[in-house]
Amino acid sequence: MTQEKLRLHAFICTNQRDPEKARECCAEKNSLNLMRKLKRAARTAGITDVRINKSGCLDNCEQGISCVVYPDGIWYTIPDDENAISRIVEHLAGGEPAEEYLMARE
Repeated sequence: MTQEKLRLHAFICTNQRDPEKARECCAEKNSLNLMRKLKRAARTAGITDVRINKSGCLDNCEQGISCVVYPDGIWYTIPDDENAISRIVEHLAGGEPAEEYLMARE
């Protein structure tokens, strides 16, 4: 069996910070569950050349659930709702980036 070459790789922050720390964390925003929903939606859409993984801190937790898609370096803040997941899946399937969920970058 040969493995298909990956076209994109999406990392979703699932970092869990110590509750005593001042900074927010994506895990508290249910990012692991959102990552699972995104993976299921991509699989249902027949996307086989994109890997969706959890990651450690992407250093943007204050902006919401953080996601970066490589190799293009597209950064998203993904709310936990079906429309957001659908739009991100459209991008992962080969469409344009989901402009409405692009992360504000300084």
